[in-house]
Amino acid sequence: MKRRNFLKQSTLASSLVLVPSFVKAFETVAKESFGFKKLVIVQLSGGNDGLNTIVPFTNDLYYKNRPNLFIPKKDLIKATDHLGFHKSLAPLKNLYDQGYLTILNNVGYPNPNRSHFRSTDIWQTASDANEYLSSGWLGRYIDIYGKMPYSGIELDDSLSLILKGETMNGIATKNPKILFGNTQTPYFKKLLNKQSETHLSEHNLGYLYKTMIEASSSAKYIYETSTTFESTFTYPKNPFGEQLKTTAEFINSHLESKVYYVSMGGFDTHANQANKQSSLLQTYSESMEVFIKDLKQNDTFKDTLILTFSEFGRRVKQNAAGGTDHGAANNVFILGQNLKTKGFYNESPDLENLDANGDIVHSIDFRSIYATILDQWLRVNDTKILNKTFSKLDFI
Repeated sequence: MKRRNFLKQSTLASSLVLVPSFVKAFETVAKESFGFKKLVIVQLSGGNDGLNTIVPFTNDLYYKNRPNLFIPKKDLIKATDHLGFHKSLAPLKNLYDQGYLTILNNVGYPNPNRSHFRSTDIWQTASDANEYLSSGWLGRYIDIYGKMPYSGIELDDSLSLILKGETMNGIATKNPKILFGNTQTPYFKKLLNKQSETHLSEHNLGYLYKTMIEASSSAKYIYETSTTFESTFTYPKNPFGEQLKTTAEFINSHLESKVYYVSMGGFDTHANQANKQSSLLQTYSESMEVFIKDLKQNDTFKDTLILTFSEFGRRVKQNAAGGTDHGAANNVFILGQNLKTKGFYNESPDLENLDANGDIVHSIDFRSIYATILDQWLRVNDTKILNKTFSKLDFI
């Protein structure tokens, strides 16, 4: 088949097809053992307002900058003498009380970018602000240590940059049955009949067919393995809850996948922020509490670490529309059973010393969090994956 015809017919991004004479080789590929720890990444897309999430309720500057947007003390759940959780985060506060939560304040990077797309790329690739990378940090992890696409799974219909490697990509799926079913359709079998083993040695098509073989083998493995476990917990009836339920079923069925990526949108609150953020935080915290209960009941929480981030925080000063504009440094949540530093890891945001745009200045580079997780949790060479050396933190 000519390359242009192949590309024209391969309309699905996953490029799934069965290639019987080669699938077995990939299904039985020797797997290196890098432990059984799991990592779940959650992105609060749009830029969550961290200052109204974890509130410095004794800081006068907080109220001065947000005369109509501050969270009243009566609507907070007190955590320390100076900081409180938004009332919608009661389930998350329960996890905090059990010692399962570490909160890192003032997380960001030098010369922050306030574009959703660019800042998300920076967080997903672990690049500098002026550096453009075509592979994600988890994609590079899969390249080196994963060996198969199912080593990394995004709970979505399309794959984000974070799970795209230089030689191998992760798998994107909301439903493993549908993913596997796509490999069984007459359309793809017809396409299969047009290929031959010689394509694997052709420069133009070889890589594409190799990718299809790996992806189709991953689809079969994910589906057949995940059907061995069905969650008995009732998750909130929303897309985020469904993503976490599927993630729990993947983990509890003991898929060999190492990393999972989940996202929840809606946090770009330029106007009418109060009600929007309250609802979103409730969805996040209720879903997360059920997810962790599910893992705990099945004895997998002890081997699972969860990181929640947003591509940036919001400006300290409210705007005229009852919301906040794009900011810089923000808080990051780490959830796990065996955290070394429980509760608040570092100092509260310094509202007296903001940057020129009126944003919180970062004191922790987000890549130090990645480096710590790679080194201390996944037990791999963080410098090799992040392309630079970053200082390690002491939360795990």
